[in-house]
Amino acid sequence: MRGSITLLVLIFGGIFLAVLAALSSYVLSQNNLQDVTRVQAEAFNIAEAGLEYYRWHLAHFPNDLANGGSSDSFDVTIPDPSGGTAGTAHLSVSANMACGQTTSIDLTSTGTASDDPAYPVTLEARYARPSVAAYSYIVNDSVWAGPDRVINGPYHSNGGVRMDGTANAEVTSSVSSWYCDSSFGCSPGQNEPGVFGSGSNQDLWKYPTPQVDFAGIAANFSSLKTTAQASGIYLPQYSTQGTYECSGWGWWQYCTYVGGNPHGGYHLIFNADGTVTVKEVTAETPLSEYPINPSDPTTDYALIQSETSGTTYTIPSNCGLIFVEDNAWIEGTIPSKVTVVVANTTSNGSVVPDAFIKGNIAYTSDNGSAGLTLISEHDILITPDAPANLTLDGIFVAQSGAFGQNLYACPGPYEPKGTLTIHGSTISYKRTGTQWENGCYSSGGYSNGGYLSRIDSFDQPLSENPPPFTPALSTAFKFVNWQQL
Repeated sequence: MRGSITLLVLIFGGIFLAVLAALSSYVLSQNNLQDVTRVQAEAFNIAEAGLEYYRWHLAHFPNDLANGGSSDSFDVTIPDPSGGTAGTAHLSVSANMACGQTTSIDLTSTGTASDDPAYPVTLEARYARPSVAAYSYIVNDSVWAGPDRVINGPYHSNGGVRMDGTANAEVTSSVSSWYCDSSFGCSPGQNEPGVFGSGSNQDLWKYPTPQVDFAGIAANFSSLKTTAQASGIYLPQYSTQGTYECSGWGWWQYCTYVGGNPHGGYHLIFNADGTVTVKEVTAETPLSEYPINPSDPTTDYALIQSETSGTTYTIPSNCGLIFVEDNAWIEGTIPSKVTVVVANTTSNGSVVPDAFIKGNIAYTSDNGSAGLTLISEHDILITPDAPANLTLDGIFVAQSGAFGQNLYACPGPYEPKGTLTIHGSTISYKRTGTQWENGCYSSGGYSNGGYLSRIDSFDQPLSENPPPFTPALSTAFKFVNWQQL
């Protein structure tokens, strides 16, 4: 009997000790886990403090990327509230450069807590000026997005917005109300809220919101020309005005008008190998049209009639800037980041150049390593002979004019068209337009002209690191990307 009791005591004692040991181990492991979690939280805060320190440093010393030293990797001591040291943030800095200027800065901050350096935390961030590439559309005028539109990315107007399409991001207007007339489909004309219409996701509509300052985002053409001449590619004015050649004297003088090529320019064809083939446009076919920009004439010269065989240039890898002092027709495949500026800075003010989109524009990669920014002093127009189904990668900035397609004889050889797909951003000073309501007439009645289906989406990778000289929405650098590694 005593032996049985002793055996039971040993058995239950052993079970109790095993449970106690397991419980003690669990409590200890939980305490260790809490300690690790606490230390990692401290390290996270220290890494974040390192990023914030560098942001403060650049705000006060914008030209000192190395924090007063000579290395792009350095330590920053982070104090605690009691005057001691909370830990150390190790910063690694990599500046993205183009044409001798910093376009963005990639930062890696590794935080280590003083009381336990065994559990560091690393954060990665990109520091840049917010640019127009963060939007799908920015328009300085009132605008109408029709029911065929699918818009992925922020859409902003400094005027009113009639939104009948599908918008999957914020739609903002800088006015609380505006007058919608027949050109926006309102008959009779009437006052409407800043954003109105039959479009979906109306909870994303906001108005009024601050304006986008078009004067503030305007390019400095003279400075860009100088940079292109020094480090990029510069194409001088090719268009020529007609002149009178006279012979004789006094009453016997006889003059003959010698025609020039006032609407000429350059045809730029981008190649996937990093080159661009440039052809001189020697003649154009005038076409009657209804202009998207009401201040433009009703005849345009967007259709190339003849051109030279062309010269192929290698785009500089350290400065992808092309300045065209004349009209420019653009198409092709782009493997790197390129900015094309179409503007006239010469004394010949009679030439106000436009940019024309003649064909598809595509990137060799969609990971942000390739990109196009096209800045036009006036309009950016799709040519009549552009593909019926047109795909455009790029950031398109019509600085003082409009982005769109003029309306040609419809139905006709150039009208109507199919689908226009834009992957990037459209920035237009005047009202945009790529579809014309009731622009076609036949015996069956009226139908729409232009592109009958349109899909827009902003380019997320380029919004964080766009091509050089893409207009910035702010002069201050900000964090445009942030993640924990």
